[in-house]
Amino acid sequence: MGTLFLIATPIGNLEDITLRALRLLGEVSLIAAEDTRQTRKLLEHYQIKTRLTSYYEHNKLQKVDAILSALEGGDVALVSDAGTPALNDPGYELVRAALAAGFSVSPVPGPSAPVAALVASGLPTDAFLYLGYLPRKSSERRRWLEQVADQPYTLIFLEAPHRLLASLDDLRLVLGNREAAVTRELTKRFEEIQRGTLDEVREVFRQNPPRGEFTLVVAGKSAEVIEWDTAKIEQALIQGLAEAEPPAQLAARLAQRSGWPRRKVYGMLLELQKTG
Repeated sequence: MGTLFLIATPIGNLEDITLRALRLLGEVSLIAAEDTRQTRKLLEHYQIKTRLTSYYEHNKLQKVDAILSALEGGDVALVSDAGTPALNDPGYELVRAALAAGFSVSPVPGPSAPVAALVASGLPTDAFLYLGYLPRKSSERRRWLEQVADQPYTLIFLEAPHRLLASLDDLRLVLGNREAAVTRELTKRFEEIQRGTLDEVREVFRQNPPRGEFTLVVAGKSAEVIEWDTAKIEQALIQGLAEAEPPAQLAARLAQRSGWPRRKVYGMLLELQKTG
């Protein structure tokens, strides 16, 4: 019976691959790839001729049995299109299936965009939360961010370019003007790391349309509570009312987040309802 090797591949620079990874990619009987076109570029660069098959979100159910059958006859490698497989892709389901079937699963460590962004961010690295892609809809994104707003750990997110500005707006609204680093094209020729407050990095991308996939690193909540200003409270109240959040719930939630007394937040809410 074979072993399923989880092999990390470069996130940009093709030199960022280990000697062990290259050896195993050449020795396994099959490589299951998230994007065979991308993986083929890597294999051709290193003159590796191992057979490829696709394994991604939309064909995972059809491919699991075939990959498990391949493991009966030898080792198989799982790779993503970039970085460490089984992070933010269906690889973990293949891992579970392989383990349930009695096969060995072995990681071959290497590049990882979230870790690369974290260590270059200048933010604390002793404890962090990797949270993957932010929700697509703004209302869902804000509610989701509320759940981690009070965590003291450095937060790591992924985001697509067409949602970056909206997500930075919601991060600023929910988390406050925290320190952050926004990274793209890591290890590539046009590597970019923008560091500063959320207001500062947001302004950079307002002036320069975002391109490429982004990794966002945001500071955790400080032990020191910083009280929101009136304008921020009003903006949050207006958005909450527009989404039909119950007034009492809205006031309680924002009082906890803003450092304001609940009765003052509720009073401001009533005034907004009168004038609105």
